[in-house]
Amino acid sequence: MRPIEGQARTVRKLLESTKYHIDYYQREYVWGEKQVQELINDLATKFIADYEPTHEREEVANYSRYFLGSIIISQKENIAFIVDGQQRLTSLTLFLIYLRNLQMDHGNPVNVEALIVSTKYGKKSFNIHVDERTLAMESLYDNRRFDTTESPISVQNIVERYRTIESTFPAELCEEALPYFTDWLLDNVHLVEITAYSDNEAYTIFETMNDRGLSLSPTDMLKGYLLSRLEKHKRVDADDFWRTRVHKLSDAGKDVPADCFKVWFRSQYSMKIRERKKGARPEDFDRIGTEFHRWIRDGSNAPQLKRSDEIHNFIMRDFDFYSRQYLRILDASRNLNSEL
Repeated sequence: MRPIEGQARTVRKLLESTKYHIDYYQREYVWGEKQVQELINDLATKFIADYEPTHEREEVANYSRYFLGSIIISQKENIAFIVDGQQRLTSLTLFLIYLRNLQMDHGNPVNVEALIVSTKYGKKSFNIHVDERTLAMESLYDNRRFDTTESPISVQNIVERYRTIESTFPAELCEEALPYFTDWLLDNVHLVEITAYSDNEAYTIFETMNDRGLSLSPTDMLKGYLLSRLEKHKRVDADDFWRTRVHKLSDAGKDVPADCFKVWFRSQYSMKIRERKKGARPEDFDRIGTEFHRWIRDGSNAPQLKRSDEIHNFIMRDFDFYSRQYLRILDASRNLNSEL
């Protein structure tokens, strides 16, 4: 039996001239507007932090790296089936199609064709291959409109998320910075590809990573940072309260805890949003949306949480108040929508 393999790969090495298939029982592409917006904003924010209009293209090689997580592949008879990661890989493919189309009239385009499609025996097909998506993907690739009436839900989502990418990608990256950003995306964004040689092994890896090795969320990291700075006699009740309230927020939805902190911090502390011009830096609004735990830790316009009593009040008083209000508003909006 062949051993399980793990390789760190750039987007270029992962997708270039490589064909991935998706088994029929997991073909749904379900990412919503929020997930795609966060992906595009995270990538753009990371790139903009290093980019300077005066840089030569070669400088991109020295820009910061971005880790996009892991994917799990089941290799069966020389065919690679995606067990985990199709949402990210499909979204990346849509993004690459968008960048390809955006570069059509650009004077110095970066060739991304081989990361999107490959040709064998004179027949071109998409590197993330699912038959029911082909017509829609071809339309997007050719920059044509596609009527999703009566299309499967995955196809509808694919077309809608492409429109999300169009409306989300920052305007300041669409001109001179575009080839720099595309270079960075291909060679500075990394994923880990884990390959098994049977479905059983692949799904065992998937279950282990998701059931036993859950990665820490920004909410978890914020909690760890705050509690570590509390005096011991104040830590127990703050920990108990945090657990109870986050559990209640989680009952309202998987993303609700993080969304609660983002809305709270933006409403009370965000003073600026990144300007839509070349070389502009991410401001409070942008950082809260992608890394609110680091934004708190780094200070600046964040609440000043240096003393133990300040942190204790922040959790027991402020978090209590704003999370209750957030849940009230969320409940009211859901009740309103159910009546419409």
